[in-house]
Amino acid sequence: MTTPCIIRAALPSDEAAWRQLWRAYCDFYRAQLTEEVTRRTWKRILDPDSAVMCVVAEVDGQVYGFANCVVHENTWETQPVCYMEDLFVLPSARGHGLATALIEWLRNAMRAEGWARLYWMTKADNAAARRLYDRFTQADGFVRYVIRQK
Repeated sequence: MTTPCIIRAALPSDEAAWRQLWRAYCDFYRAQLTEEVTRRTWKRILDPDSAVMCVVAEVDGQVYGFANCVVHENTWETQPVCYMEDLFVLPSARGHGLATALIEWLRNAMRAEGWARLYWMTKADNAAARRLYDRFTQADGFVRYVIRQK
């Protein structure tokens, strides 16, 4: 990739590309999500009143990656925070700085929007992602617990 990437908010016309990336992301995590969940996630991404947002990495008119985020209030700061829930770049496009550009865009948005912090998590054994993330900050040592409705 010789053309610089553009980081921008997802547009309605990005749905097919986003769905392809989303499917690959879910496959990577062995997540079996229903079409209803995917459809609702995309709908929330496009809804300006939703806390869910998505930015995409585009090169030469093609979307190669995305970051799905949730901006929310919290109890530890007076400003909202941004949780980068999903970050994915097509394997064929990795190594060209797209994921870095997505995180940098969010860091700049954090400053511009007044978010107190930007945070995310990944699996402990996701060494490739952790090498990228460690360039921005070190893991904070928290352990996640999840209770699911049965």
